[in-house]
Amino acid sequence: MFSKFLSLEPEKQQYIINAAMKEFAQKGFKNASTNEIVKAANIGKGMLFHYFNSKKDLYLYLYDYSVKIFIKDLVEKTDLKEKDIFNRLRQRALLEIEIINKYPDMFDFIMSASIEESDDVKSDLELRNKKMMNNRLDRYFKDFDTSKFKEDIDLKQAVKVITWTLEGISGISTEEYKKLKSLSLTQSYYEEILEKMDSYIKLLKKCFYK
Repeated sequence: MFSKFLSLEPEKQQYIINAAMKEFAQKGFKNASTNEIVKAANIGKGMLFHYFNSKKDLYLYLYDYSVKIFIKDLVEKTDLKEKDIFNRLRQRALLEIEIINKYPDMFDFIMSASIEESDDVKSDLELRNKKMMNNRLDRYFKDFDTSKFKEDIDLKQAVKVITWTLEGISGISTEEYKKLKSLSLTQSYYEEILEKMDSYIKLLKKCFYK
């Protein structure tokens, strides 16, 4: 579908991606201007629509592209030799922080998409997010050490509680994003998250481990 765009030199692709991502992240789908995108990318407007049939196609391509890169980095760097479920999830939180720092503009775009209200793309984003949420944690719960859990614990329920708790701490919610949108995510902010996460891990281990 995007073969014409993908046939461009990687450097030219990146110019267009960066320009569009910043425009959408700052203004949202509805108010983003393709005129500003082509100006920043230094291409003609006709060429933009030669590569992408519509503004919507461009937006959804950027979203899929961003999520794919984030997940690829997570998958490649996750050490599944670690069998303790808490250590795995803490590892994931550290990797997510690393990726956010590595791709700040991309993260900003993904978070802006999480609060996007335009009917033109909202349903498409919801379908993508539902699929992503169903798949993104699967690898973290494969072949982990269950012997550490108390015998009378319902393992499935325990995993849900652990996931909900640690996700709530390490994940940046849409409400937090609205507050943080005008700020930079500092090292102290991440250290605060990890400190809180470690305190909850200690508590959860007391509840579920032998």
